[in-house]
Amino acid sequence: MEYPVKFRSKVARITAPLLLSPLVAVANVSPEAQNTADYAVKRYETAMTDTLAELVKFKTVAREDLPLEKNPEFTGFKSTLCGTARDLGLECEDHGYVVIVALGQGEEKIGIVTHGDVQPANPAKWKKSPFELDRTSEPGKLIARGSEDDKGPIATALYAMKAIKDKGVPMQRRVELIVYLAEESDWGPLEAFLKDYDMPAYNITIDANYPVVTAEKGWSEVRATFADAAVADKNKPYLSEFHGGYFRSQVPDEAHASIVNPTAELEKAIRARAAAHPQVKFEFAQNDGVLQITARGVATHSSEPEHGINAIAFLADALGNQDWPANAAGAMVRYINDLVGTGIVAEQFGDIAYRDDFMGPMTGALTMVKADDKGLTSHLNLRRPTGKSAELLDKQIRSALDNWQKQTGIQMAEVGVHLGEPYRADDAPQVEPLLKVFRHFTGIKDAGPVSIGGSTNAKLLPNAVSFGPSMPGKAYTGHSEHEFITVDQLRLNLKMYTAMMIEIANL
Repeated sequence: MEYPVKFRSKVARITAPLLLSPLVAVANVSPEAQNTADYAVKRYETAMTDTLAELVKFKTVAREDLPLEKNPEFTGFKSTLCGTARDLGLECEDHGYVVIVALGQGEEKIGIVTHGDVQPANPAKWKKSPFELDRTSEPGKLIARGSEDDKGPIATALYAMKAIKDKGVPMQRRVELIVYLAEESDWGPLEAFLKDYDMPAYNITIDANYPVVTAEKGWSEVRATFADAAVADKNKPYLSEFHGGYFRSQVPDEAHASIVNPTAELEKAIRARAAAHPQVKFEFAQNDGVLQITARGVATHSSEPEHGINAIAFLADALGNQDWPANAAGAMVRYINDLVGTGIVAEQFGDIAYRDDFMGPMTGALTMVKADDKGLTSHLNLRRPTGKSAELLDKQIRSALDNWQKQTGIQMAEVGVHLGEPYRADDAPQVEPLLKVFRHFTGIKDAGPVSIGGSTNAKLLPNAVSFGPSMPGKAYTGHSEHEFITVDQLRLNLKMYTAMMIEIANL
C-alpha cells in the first residue's frame, strides 16, 4: 500500500477532527447504506477488532524454504479466515494462494481485493510481539504487523458483509472479498488464478488510500553489485563492512559500517559530518582496532520515502569525506554518495529524474545493501509515474552507471534494472460513487481522485481503483517497525466499507 502524492497537505489539517466528531453529510448515500453502516459499527466493532487480533497472530511472511501450502502460518490463517467467514454466514472458498469470501447471488459481481501476507518484522523494535495485537501500549492505536496492511481491512470487510447480510439489504451484484496470500512477494500465482477467474465488473482494492486511488506508480529497481577486491595497503584505513536494510520495499531504519585501521582524525571527521544530520542517531564503538558505526533512522514504506529517514543513505554520507579503497564496501559508499545521495527524487542519478503533473515525481529509496554470492549488492527502489517511457528511462539509468564507472575507474560486477509500468484508471465507473461515500462520511467536500507512489494488485484487474484504508495526510505505517491502525480509523473504515459495498453493488 502506498501514499497519495497529491491532496496530502490540504486535507492533513482537517482529517484528525473528522475521525472524532459527527459531521453534516455533504453528499448523500442511500438510506440503506447509512443505516447499515451505523448498525455495523454498533453491532460489530468489538467483534471486528477481536477478529483482527486473531488474524495478526499468524506470521504470514513468505519463506523461501517452505512453500505456502506447507507453511502452518498460512494454513492456519486461511483456516481462521474461512472459519470466521462461515460463522458469519458468508461463503468461503480456498483456492490455494487465493481465498474468496462471498455474499449474495447476483449474476454480476464486485471484487474487493486485499491480501493476507505481510512483510517481516523485527521483534526487537516492537514494545510487544509484532504478531500480537497491542491494544494498550499506545491508547487509541491497534499495533501489530498487518494491522493496516492488510489484515485490518480484511476484518473490516468481513463485518461489513455480515452487517449487510443481517439487514437483508437488496444487492444487485454479488460481493467477493478476494484475499491474495503473496502480494508482498510474488504476483505470479495471482496472475495464474485470474486467467480462469470470472472477473467482476467492478474491482476495488482496500490496500491503499482514500479518497479514491486512480493512479499508481510503477515499482522499479536498480541493483548494483560490487565484487570484493583486495585492499592494496592494509595498514591504512579501509571499510571492511557496509550493509543495511531488511527488505526491498522498506526505507531502512538501520545501517552498519566497519572501518579497519581508523585514526583519531578520521573518526573526528566522520563524527563531525554525522553531527550535521541530527535526525539520524549515530553510534560509534571500537572493537579490536575496528571502528564500528551504526546509523539509526526511521523506517517507512519505500513508496513514501518522505516519511522515513534512510539509514543507509545517511551513513554513506557520514563516510563521504574519505577516499576509501575500492573494495566492495568502499566502492558501494562512493556509488551511493555520487549517484543516490540523501535525496528522494533521484536528482543525482544522471538525467533520470522527472515528474508527472498528477502522479508527482519519480521517487528513489535505497532499501537494502546486502552481501550475496556475487559480492555486495544495493537495491534502489524507484517509483515511476507516467511521463517518461521505460525505454528512455532504462537508457538514462544505464548511461549514468556507465559514466560513473568511467569517471571513477570502479567497475560494477553486475547491474540489474527492472522498470514496472505505471497504472491509471481515470475513467473507472465506480470512482464517483466511491467519492460520494468518502465525502459523506468525512465531510471533505472537495475530495477527488489521487495517485499513490506504489503498487497494489489493482494493476492486475480491469477497471480497478483503491479505496482506503489509510486517510490522506497520514503517514502510512505498513512496512514500518511501528505498524498500527487507530481505533477511530478502523471504525470509520467499517462505516465506509459497508456503505461502499451497498452503493457499488447496486450501481
